[in-house]
This record gives sequence, structure tokens and C-alpha cells, in this order.
Amino acid sequence: MLKEGISYREAGKFEETRFEKIHNVIFESSKEASILVAHEIANLIRRKEELNEPCVLGLATGSSPIKVYEELVRMHKEENLSFKNVVTFNLDEYYPMDKNNIQSYHHFMHEHLFNHVDILPENVNIPNGTVSPEELQQYCIDYEMKIISYGGLDFQLLGIGRTGHIGFNEPGSHINSGTRSITLDHITRVDATPAFLGIDNVPRKAITMGIGTVRNAKRIVLLGWGISKAGILKETIEGEMSSQVPATYLQEHNNTTFVLDTEASSELTRVKTPWLVKSCVWTDELKLKAVVWLSELTGKPILKLTDKDYNDNGMSGLLAEEGTAYNLNIKMFNHLQHTITGWPGGKPNADDTYRPERSNPAKKRVIIFSPHPDDDVISMGGTFDRLVEQGHEVHVAYQTSGNIAVSNEEALKFAEVSSVLNSESNESNNIINFLKNKGKNDIDSIEVRKLKGLIRRSESLAATRYLGVPDSNVHFLNLPFYETGTVKKGNLTEADIQIMCNLIEEVKPHQIYAAGDLADPHGTHKVCLDSLFEALKQLKHHSYMDDCWVWLYRGAWHEWESYQIEMAVPMSPDQVLKKRHAIFFHQSQKDGVMFQGDDSREFWVRAEDRNRATAKKYNDLGLADYAAIEAFKRYCF
Repeated sequence: MLKEGISYREAGKFEETRFEKIHNVIFESSKEASILVAHEIANLIRRKEELNEPCVLGLATGSSPIKVYEELVRMHKEENLSFKNVVTFNLDEYYPMDKNNIQSYHHFMHEHLFNHVDILPENVNIPNGTVSPEELQQYCIDYEMKIISYGGLDFQLLGIGRTGHIGFNEPGSHINSGTRSITLDHITRVDATPAFLGIDNVPRKAITMGIGTVRNAKRIVLLGWGISKAGILKETIEGEMSSQVPATYLQEHNNTTFVLDTEASSELTRVKTPWLVKSCVWTDELKLKAVVWLSELTGKPILKLTDKDYNDNGMSGLLAEEGTAYNLNIKMFNHLQHTITGWPGGKPNADDTYRPERSNPAKKRVIIFSPHPDDDVISMGGTFDRLVEQGHEVHVAYQTSGNIAVSNEEALKFAEVSSVLNSESNESNNIINFLKNKGKNDIDSIEVRKLKGLIRRSESLAATRYLGVPDSNVHFLNLPFYETGTVKKGNLTEADIQIMCNLIEEVKPHQIYAAGDLADPHGTHKVCLDSLFEALKQLKHHSYMDDCWVWLYRGAWHEWESYQIEMAVPMSPDQVLKKRHAIFFHQSQKDGVMFQGDDSREFWVRAEDRNRATAKKYNDLGLADYAAIEAFKRYCF
């Protein structure tokens, strides 16, 4: 908790370097960081209240500030934090957009904050997405003047888009720009696609505060969470100031802090290559990271790196510690070599000293947790196949129904087939009528959700049968946090965790595989992973958990870095093809799925390209040449 007098510099990981042009602090988790930001805002509100002055806040929407708002609501309810002296101005709103639309930022702010605190309605200012085109320019001027009438913003909360936009100030925005209408960048619209269930539904325009408006705030805090923001955050913090990355204009603001989680900070020089910044304490993990980086930088296999390569690239300290490049190269090469195995469940009756998995027990009980009903085969289909073929007792647990990822057109097709087969079915006819008359803001009925879930369940069973898993070993958990009927999910609860615990207690696994991918564009992977971590905390005192190892795979959006991989499972060309066929059973997710992020490739193409790329990286480092590799990192609990 951020107390009076404690700065972000003390609370998070901060180190000023010659590379960085904006003050930033790094936290282990976005939750911890969000609580600290909320407390800074609360302290400001209370100080202003003591002075009998309004507290003027600039607020942001999107996924980044949600935990900040949750903590502010908690403080209001439990610590008597009052918002009666608070005046808010929101950064932006889609245009055109009715305030009652569930995708509107008006709806977002009331759902996450305003409906739960005592702020006066007349003190809430959100751009009006229903202003007529003829009145829009004057409306923007008036919005700007209203902010000025309060003496400007005391505090501005920001997120950052992958184009480097703050608010909706897209590339090309001027440093002195004010509140105005703007055309949204294609990438911005792609990122909004999950909330609108398709890019065709995402508005092309918006109203936004300008860069100049934001920069006039007395205090600015920008939130950056997740690996998908790492690249643009590096460019913003370390790059040159440019209209092509509007967030770089914050380099000239003298009271700005970027608050980042570990994933979002991963591309910063002080994080990615700390040896270029200062003298390092060379842990084994950092040594491997540095040697892999040097191999990739020079284009040389590890065993061909020379003393000169190390000295010329800021790693003389490492070389001095290790003695010679020759000794260091062999050590790191052997480490990577030992991650490779064709026996992901362990090789029976073999020396497992240098293998990633244990040889005993020869037959292991395995649970593969899959957030959606296709992540198992997309992310680890080859390893899945190996585990079954090598005689392990494999269980697959689909954590969510995945129903929101089934299009209305796909559901209608199945409902119409069902209606033909059973013309007297009221349920089928109700679904058909609902889907044909469904409005943009309508949430799927329970019947429609059930049908969409059944479609994905049937596809999953087809894939697991193809890979040789009996139906009795396939578990559909339907975690409650997911079953809202909308893209926005509920919070993780004890009910979700208990379902996870029950399955683990039932199977008593020797191995658990789970999605460690936090770049999922609608957050389900993270909640599913958190549910596992919480279940492991509750169960770790049981003796059977002493024999349980947890392996994390990455989903469709990102792969482990070479130095992070602790088990690499090669695939033959035949296995690559078998994995592709398993993915094809998930027919509702082919040919233009709803939640594919900014990558237009189908999931099976992405999976194959990624597995080939991992194999190539291993080969480039000087290791064997495989057709494809699936990668895993062990999680110790």
C-alpha cells in the first residue's frame, strides 16, 4: 500500500539509465501496481478536500485502469473515501456512440466506478458520442474550455495503445492538439474488436482530449500491462520524440510516471540487456539470457562465439568471471541441449540427470488445462500426442465453454439443423428467432449460450478422440467467471478455484500443463492461470502434490524466449500434420474467428509458423535441426 511520503521510486523497481527519457517503475503484478496508483489518487482527493478545493481528475477507460477503479470503490465503501469534491473528465469516447450502448465509455465508467461511489452526477464529464456532426467542433471547444475553467487537470490517468496513442491521439497528432474528433487507426480498431464482436462493428471515429490537454495536467500516470505493450513502451520511454508515437510527447512533461508490470517492461534495455546498463550479478539465468542474446546479435552459433564477441558487446565482466568464451559457450550449449526431449512425460528406465522430466513413474497421470476449447491442440498438440502415444494417463480440462467465440451465423446453422431433425423443438425455434432478431447490444440468451457451448464441446471431443483420449478423461469445467454472455468476464471467485481443486484432487496428477500466455486479447488466459495458481496454493500441503510438476505453454499470441525454455519437445513433419488435423476439428474457429488479435492468420497457421520459428532458433544457436518445436517453462509452487 502506498502510504503518505512513500514514492513509486521506493515501492517499485526503478533505476535511472542513460537510455530512458521518462520516469518509470516496474512491479511484479498489475494488481499490486494498480492499488498503489489508486492510493495516490485517494491521497490527492483527501488533500483537496482538506483545502476545500475540487479535485479534477482525467480518467481513462480500457482494461488497464479497471483494478485502479476497483480499489477506489473499495476505499469508498470501506475507508470512507468521498468523491463529492471530485470533478472528472474522461479522455475519449467513440463517435458516433449512444451512452447506453454497452460498448460506450459512458457505460464503462459508470459500471466500473461512478455507480459505486458518491460522485455528484453533474461533476462527471464524458465526451458525448451523440453530438450532431454540425455541432461537434463547438462541442469539443466547449469541453476543452470546461477543463480550463477548473484550472486544468490535477491528475491524468492514462493507458497506452499499441500505436503509441494516449487517449485516442493516434500517430500524426500534434503536440499542442486540443479536444477534437479523430479517425481511429486500424490497429486501434483491431484491438477493440473483442468488445464489439467483430471489427466491422468498431466505430471508425472518436472524440478525444488532445495531447496538449493531457500535457497540461499537473500530474500524469500511465499504466502499461502485458507483453503486447512491451514494444511500444520501449519506443516511448527510450525513443526519440515523434508524432508517430504520440506518447513520446510525455518525455517533456516534468511530473509523469509510467507504471509497468514485469511483462510490459520486458523490452526496456535495463530489463532485457542489463549488462549494457551497469555491472551485473551474473546468475545462471542471466548468463544464459546474455549468451543467447549475443548469439542472435552476432548471427553465430553459441559454440562459435569468441572472446572478442563478448568484449565488443558489453559482456567483458561475464567473460572475466567465466575465464574464457570456450568454457562459457560449452556450459550454455549443454544447458540448452538438455532442454530437448522427445519424452515430455519422462523416458522410462533412462538416466534423467540431464533431462527436463523425471523417468519415474514411467506412467504418469497428466492434466492438460486448456483455457478455451482449442488451446490444448493449438499450443501443445504435438506434446499432447506424444504423451498419449507414450502411454500416460492424459486428462484434458477445458476451463471455459468458449461460447462467446462462436459466431451467431455458426450457431444459427446448428439451430436450423436441429430444428429440421426435431421440428417440434421449441428450444431450437426459440434460438432461431432470437438470433435472427438479435440487436447489437443484446446479450445471448441462456439457450443460445448453451448451444454455442455445445458446439465447442463437440469439436473438443472430436479432437481428443482423434488423439486417443477416452471421453471419460475429458472434463468441461465451465468456470463461472466466464459465463456472463459478454466479452467482459466476472472476477475470479472461490467457486472457480474450488472446481479446479476438485479435479486436481480427483486425478492427483504427476504433471500439469497450463497456458502461461498473458497476451490473450480478452484476458481469459490470465484468469484461468490465476485459478490454477490459487488452486495450487490451497492444495500444496497434500503429499501427492510433492510429485506434481507444472509446465506452462504459451498460447496463440506469443512464445517463450529461447533462454526461458526449460523443455523443448521436437515434432516430426508427420506430427506437425497430425497437430494440424486436430486443430481442424475446431471448425467454428476457422475462417476468420472473432478473437484473433491483430494477426490475420488462422490459428493452425500461427501455431505451425511459431513451432517452426522455435526450431529455427534452436538450430541457429547451434543445436539440432528439427521440423518444429513446442516449448514449455516450469512453474514451481
